Amino acid sequence: MTVTARPIKTRQLEFGPGMPSKGVVPRVLGMLLRILLGLVFGLPLVFMIVSSFKPDLQIFADLGTPSAFLPVGELSFENYLGVFDRVPFATFLMNSVLISVATVVLGIIVNSMAAFALSRLHFRGQKLILGVILATLIVPFETMALPLLWWVNQLPWLDANGLSQGWLDTYQVQIVPFIANAFSIFLFYQYFDSIPKELDEAARVDGANWFRIYRSIVIPLAGPAIATVAILTFLPAWNQYLWPLMVVQSEELRPVMVGIDYFKQLNVSWGQIMAYASIITVPVLMLFIAFQKAFINSIASSGVKG
Repeated sequence: MTVTARPIKTRQLEFGPGMPSKGVVPRVLGMLLRILLGLVFGLPLVFMIVSSFKPDLQIFADLGTPSAFLPVGELSFENYLGVFDRVPFATFLMNSVLISVATVVLGIIVNSMAAFALSRLHFRGQKLILGVILATLIVPFETMALPLLWWVNQLPWLDANGLSQGWLDTYQVQIVPFIANAFSIFLFYQYFDSIPKELDEAARVDGANWFRIYRSIVIPLAGPAIATVAILTFLPAWNQYLWPLMVVQSEELRPVMVGIDYFKQLNVSWGQIMAYASIITVPVLMLFIAFQKAFINSIASSGVKG
């Protein structure tokens, strides 16, 4: 008698729509981490905006309770009206817009030209110069503030009364020192270095000079890098506080961040401080939310790796 061995059938488990898969736990943990980070970064903004509608007594009464983050109680626009009565907000706002836009535009031109020279031209000491520029990234601005203050006070300037000495209490002292930026040069350099140099050689054969190559070939291809530099230059220029406080005395030249000191004088109104902070923060926050996709794409495509 012959015995035939039958193959043993094994039952395989399949994960269907109703059964959990291996990737569920990491996704849940990732979602919880995002929610936690969102609360950490978002709750201070919520507290600031909600408190801007409350009187000072209610702000302190709600501290330590969930009501501090909820629009409950006596809500009004009195703090916002008090902001415009206490400071020349329109003047501060226009000054910040002028300083930030000028710093961004001039910074893109100067830093891109410097990066183009370092990435496309060949000269002795090229790598050394790039290394020195990058080394300045580790030096905090506070260590350079006083020497820079002395230098700008020695610079000549032609005003309505003729040639004078010192840039203090002017617009240019808030713009010119921040045009050249080591990180912007490095970002442009990294992006320009990824553009094929065969384009330069073809343009040189056709008789184009280096400035024509920079203007007509490299810059049109550097849109993502320009967008990244523009955003990363605008935010520090808008948030400048220490330097304007040191170099500007006239009220008509002060930016919005210095204006917050007006609310710390005499009687401190925390509701008005929250209202002022909300006015100068919410537009920038909305701008970033509206263009966050373009910002992330420009960072990713400009060669920045972390």
